Amino acid sequence: MSEQQLIIEKLRREIEKTQSEIKVSNVGQVIKVADGIAQISGLTDVMASEILEFPNNVLGLALNLEETSVGAIILGEWEKIKSGDLVKTTGRVLSVPVGDDLLGRVVNPLGEPLDGKGSIRQEKFYPIEKIAPKVMEREPVNTPLHTGIKAIDTMIPIGRGQRELIIGDRKIGKTAFSLGLILNQKQDMFPTPVCIYVAIGQKESKIAKIVADLEKAGSMEHTIVVSASSSSSASLCYLAPFAGCAIGEYFMDKGRDALVIYDDLSKHAQSYRQISLLLRRSPGREAYPGDVFYLHSRLLERACKLNKEKGGGSLTALPIVETQAGDISSYIPTNIISITDGQIYFESELFYQGKRPALNVGLSVSRVGSKAQTKAINSVSKSLRLDLAQYRELAAFVQFGQELDKSTQQRIERGKRITEVLNQDVYKPMCFEKQVPIIWAAVKGHIDSIPVEKIQEFEKRFLGHLENRYPSIFSEIRKKMDLTEDIEKELKKAVEEFKNYF
Repeated sequence: MSEQQLIIEKLRREIEKTQSEIKVSNVGQVIKVADGIAQISGLTDVMASEILEFPNNVLGLALNLEETSVGAIILGEWEKIKSGDLVKTTGRVLSVPVGDDLLGRVVNPLGEPLDGKGSIRQEKFYPIEKIAPKVMEREPVNTPLHTGIKAIDTMIPIGRGQRELIIGDRKIGKTAFSLGLILNQKQDMFPTPVCIYVAIGQKESKIAKIVADLEKAGSMEHTIVVSASSSSSASLCYLAPFAGCAIGEYFMDKGRDALVIYDDLSKHAQSYRQISLLLRRSPGREAYPGDVFYLHSRLLERACKLNKEKGGGSLTALPIVETQAGDISSYIPTNIISITDGQIYFESELFYQGKRPALNVGLSVSRVGSKAQTKAINSVSKSLRLDLAQYRELAAFVQFGQELDKSTQQRIERGKRITEVLNQDVYKPMCFEKQVPIIWAAVKGHIDSIPVEKIQEFEKRFLGHLENRYPSIFSEIRKKMDLTEDIEKELKKAVEEFKNYF
């Protein structure tokens, strides 16, 4: 190599070194802005989901990377931005602050406090978009997440690390069920998970009532509320579930259990449709963009139970989806049913008949099943689903006024009593060691002689009788998590004794 070539090569290396040391800010210009969306030209070196800096301390998020322009959603007051404003790249993808300081707080999807309790210390940030854990980093779901609802824990159990869809029409108890689940975690025997409630497009008054109810019950100390209310922009509603998921992943990575409730993903899909149409993306079925399935799958796939090498933490996802007139075959419900590990279907007809929870046993399923149950609950609930299904079939048949044989009448009468036992008031979760005796009594026929209208009174007084006279039954069930022969003998003695003076 000649001396001249050596000098040129040396200069080239020095220029490369200088360029790597100096951070070059990529600057563009706003072409047009409207409805929270900005079209920007000149940003030749921008990443997808990168944070952009607009004038007046307004931030944006790059979503559409086109050949001649960039489409960005604005995360603040878009009215402050006008055509011709300069826009800078930051080199950072959108992240949310995470940590124990968030416990008991209400924040927006950017991690900013909304509860008036002062600022939150921001030590660590997690990206809102993250690749889900690999298959080899996961382990099977085998630890129950008790809901405190007898019908759910016995027939459609939820495990830690599972994705279980809650689906049904509006105003029939979906949110009430999820809040009851949060309340139950304090009295459960397993470690209390960090609960993250993500409110998407809800009224601010409803969110305030939820927070007040959780505070009154003392459950806010292990709960974080991520709020993107109906008055928030579509951009914040779109980001809310991803922010809640990132906060949950922080606790999962620390080896703890976390639960994220997305209330609800129907409104999330609508906000994404709004953003996509404004960004001129092609509309597909029901005007949703073609990637709305991928939007929810990459969110829900992040829920899992990690193996011991990765810390053994778990992230449980409970997405809520609203149906129209009970139609679970529409676009968004079928999408999310195919992503999740089962669904809990609330039916409006049962709700208006006074059934609480209004659970449709035929359409509800848990693909984890008995693996996410304690042996005690599994042993008493094996025949419960079948008994209930047979009762509902026979009850429909009886409406035609057919004469019935004795065994069929007995099944119907037992079915009525089991249905009444499974009725449960809202916000009154029952710990699993109390569920076992009453379900056992119903399935074994010990309450067949009790009038249906007195079943609720019988349950309350029977559990009180066990607490006063046989407290060891509860402690043994909790300790062994199984219904042994000795416990069953004790239970039989207790129920016969109680029936004599009931």
